[in-house]
Amino acid sequence: MIKKHYIIGFILINLVTFPLLIRYLLIKQKSNFINNIYFNFPGIISNKKKCINYDELLINTLDKTFSVSIINENGSVISSYNEDILRIPASNLKLFSTAYVLSKYKLSKNFKTSLYRDGINNYYLVGQGDPDLNYSDIYKLLSSIPENKIINLNILEIDPKYYWPKGWTSWDKQYDYGAAITSLALNSNENKYENISYLKSRIEKYMFNKFPNSSINVKIIDNSEKFYIKSSSELDSIRSNPLISLITLANSESHNFTAESLFKNASNTWNDNNYFKLKNWLKNRGFNVDISTIADASGLSRNNEVTTKLISQFLNKMRYSNNFSTYQSSLSIIGIRGTLSNRFKDTELQGKFFGKTGTLSNVFALSGYLYKDKKPLIISIIQNSENIDKTKTFNLLKNIYKLEKCI
Repeated sequence: MIKKHYIIGFILINLVTFPLLIRYLLIKQKSNFINNIYFNFPGIISNKKKCINYDELLINTLDKTFSVSIINENGSVISSYNEDILRIPASNLKLFSTAYVLSKYKLSKNFKTSLYRDGINNYYLVGQGDPDLNYSDIYKLLSSIPENKIINLNILEIDPKYYWPKGWTSWDKQYDYGAAITSLALNSNENKYENISYLKSRIEKYMFNKFPNSSINVKIIDNSEKFYIKSSSELDSIRSNPLISLITLANSESHNFTAESLFKNASNTWNDNNYFKLKNWLKNRGFNVDISTIADASGLSRNNEVTTKLISQFLNKMRYSNNFSTYQSSLSIIGIRGTLSNRFKDTELQGKFFGKTGTLSNVFALSGYLYKDKKPLIISIIQNSENIDKTKTFNLLKNIYKLEKCI
């Protein structure tokens, strides 16, 4: 009987202490194995800590057009302001989509533009949205085609109805930041006149000059018809920069085309404009995304709606991902690199904030990791207003850095 009581007591002690041990290991980040389990676990471990000085700063500084969430290095919410209000996040949406892509590929992954050959005279040009693809690359691929009496070249491209995600305005589509998202894009489609039809005409001119005595047929076919190349052999290919470079381009420079292209590849959604896979990925890691709207991977869509609470919780949980060091290094660094390079240069804040800006008409967002005494504060700030005040947002970041710890 006494032995049985010891066993029961041992089990009870373990039931009580085990969750505390796990929480301690997570807070101190003592085990990469446990960290990664937690990152992929469908749940969020969080609590709140009362920080009067942080609360007073937000209340006395901000108006109703702002939302803010702040989490400390232990995962505790130390202050918030309108954090449950849905806001348009602009490019802060890339914080989710680039993390999704990182979870799908190795850092050495790159994307190919390939030329396939079927039989004797049929060729297929197939792309994966390489943002740096140029005419020299295309001509290099075409140079592997030998002379023949008849040459049939098929350019595979997505249906034009999928060029732009829902919520991209006609105004945005006129500029390079709103370029069409296509699988064969010359210099990220930044010149709107150099579209797939223009590429076709350039290829025809090149082929006619190279093979003046051949019958050459160049046409554009639907990218979804991949059965054309299943029995084909790859003649040559051009590879993009590695994934780590592309992720950095998307986050640090906030490059919309790259963010969309990366997501299209990772989610295998070139032939639709549905971003439910990204939303489900977040949901499977314990985030409450039911009220959120995710309409693209870049944040240019005005249909996107998320909360600063969601962004800050996600950024905090990303610290437990095996990919965190790469993820954080891909962000802008205040006063040093990317869209934050010109902010707080030669000040105590320089190099202390790794984050993501987000800018649209009537929108400004700033989220990331603010390092104070080598410990991170996870911060998300979004303003949706007809009178955007970026200065107020950056002053808030500076004041948070200067603020004493919780009192």
